[in-house]
Amino acid sequence: MRSILAILVGAVTLSGVAQAQTGTASDPNRGYVEGVAQSAFGNVTSQSFGGEVGITVLPKVVVFLEAGRVNDVTTPQFGAAAQAIAGGIGLTQASVTYHVKEPATFGILGAKYVVPTSGSVRPYVLAGGGLAHVSQNASFAVGGTDVTTTLATYGVTLGSDLSGNFTKPMMVVGGGAMYTAWHSVVVDLQYRYGRIFADGTGINVSRVGIGFGVRF
Repeated sequence: MRSILAILVGAVTLSGVAQAQTGTASDPNRGYVEGVAQSAFGNVTSQSFGGEVGITVLPKVVVFLEAGRVNDVTTPQFGAAAQAIAGGIGLTQASVTYHVKEPATFGILGAKYVVPTSGSVRPYVLAGGGLAHVSQNASFAVGGTDVTTTLATYGVTLGSDLSGNFTKPMMVVGGGAMYTAWHSVVVDLQYRYGRIFADGTGINVSRVGIGFGVRF
């Protein structure tokens, strides 16, 4: 995540160079920075939060950098593996429960094509790619007591399919519309489909949300 933030800072710094070369202080189309809140859905329904910075490189083309976190992208395979462990413990113990969660932190670099319009609403389509870091969190309880750290007592050892984390490539496509609400204040309505290329089976996650930011 620190690397992603560093890239964001670098992108904003580079935008200053772009401003000097491509526009004046009154040009509203050089770039923007915004915070984003989204509803995420795919294998599970969750939430996603993040930030984005974009710089206009051609009249209809914006290069953007997005960083964010989806609270949960748990796959059916992950849940089934945890259920199998809980079922094995349940052969000798009563009241066995489990909980699974796979949060994903991501960084995406891509481009937007802005559809020409005469008004203050700027529709766009986008595509990009980057990396996603997924944490695999599975916990188990017996009689309401968490036994995740003492599973060896029950003859269980979690494998790499239920513990640890991994980083894999991620692609994103989507679209939306950015509206200049007041002076330099912008509202960004958006939909994005992403796929994390995890081993075995990919992780699909769609995000629908809104961004609030400013042009610079």
